Amino acid sequence: MANTEVPKRTLEVVQTEVEDETCATFVMHGEDHTLGNALRYMIMKNPEVQFCGYSIPHPTENKINLRIQTTGPPATDVLRRGLRELSTLSEYVLATFEENVNKFKSRREQMGETEMDQT
Repeated sequence: MANTEVPKRTLEVVQTEVEDETCATFVMHGEDHTLGNALRYMIMKNPEVQFCGYSIPHPTENKINLRIQTTGPPATDVLRRGLRELSTLSEYVLATFEENVNKFKSRREQMGETEMDQT
């Protein structure tokens, strides 16, 4: 039986060179393509990012390796910014979706009442 326990530490930072903060690999436990691809997209929109990519080491491992290389700012700052921007975008999409669902339900209720009045 596979081990489905989520590790206590959900983020590891692996830097290749201690002095160079512009390059880092982040290991995110308990994540997959859903977060990896969306986060990669948001980070790549930053003009100070030279490279951002992610990989899943093995299909049975529930983690992603996210690599960030920048032209100056620390990779950890870029990751934080990307996470904030992704969170803001997700909140906007959720609010827009909920608003449109409510509009649809309201129109549906109005149509139902109109049909009832005609009978």
